[in-house]
Amino acid sequence: MNSFSEGVVSPLLSIWCSVAALGGVLLLSACSHNSALPPFTASGYADDQGAVRIWRKDSGGETHLLAVSSPWHNGATTTSEYRWQGDQLSLIELNIYSKPSEHIRARFDSRGELSFMQREVDGQKQQLSSDQVALYRYRAEQIHQTSDALRQGRVVLRQGRWHADHSVTTCEGEVVKPDLDSRALAHVENRQRCSSVEVSIAWLESSEGTQLLLVANQDYCTWQPVEKSF
Repeated sequence: MNSFSEGVVSPLLSIWCSVAALGGVLLLSACSHNSALPPFTASGYADDQGAVRIWRKDSGGETHLLAVSSPWHNGATTTSEYRWQGDQLSLIELNIYSKPSEHIRARFDSRGELSFMQREVDGQKQQLSSDQVALYRYRAEQIHQTSDALRQGRVVLRQGRWHADHSVTTCEGEVVKPDLDSRALAHVENRQRCSSVEVSIAWLESSEGTQLLLVANQDYCTWQPVEKSF
């Protein structure tokens, strides 16, 4: 997962809108719709630091959320997994793919009280401070609110393998042609020229338009969550 590479950072003209509750994070049309939402969704956004892809499943009163953060330049890819029972956060699990790698896990009981916490760096286990736990809880609520806004705005993440005719075979097996602008197409084609295999791309779609998010040699479909097992 360290092979994620820089995507197209600048937003497409006229298709971005702000969501005040998210503190200025740029989201692709996360501003509309109130009809019933599907239980399993994939979405994402881009900001100055990098790209974030979010998978979410709501079932039986439980919310399960996985966020993958890929920095544009410096820094390590991070996966953040969260679970809520109703409105109560029950699990935080982070994997930071740095050198050395870092793994953080915290569990909470039905009253929201911390029942387990552990940080492991390069095989060495450590305890988390109360301030660190509070920070991770705050970040969990932030990503939950962001996911809410993206789902309401019907901002959909799609991933797949890029082909020479500008079509993509998605991770679900569908062949589509994303409506990318000329700058995004040039970026993908440039990456493809430097790769001996078909590159993977991730992009966002909404009623307002399409935004390229990431391009990499890695096959995103080998690890993309599937609804049934998520």
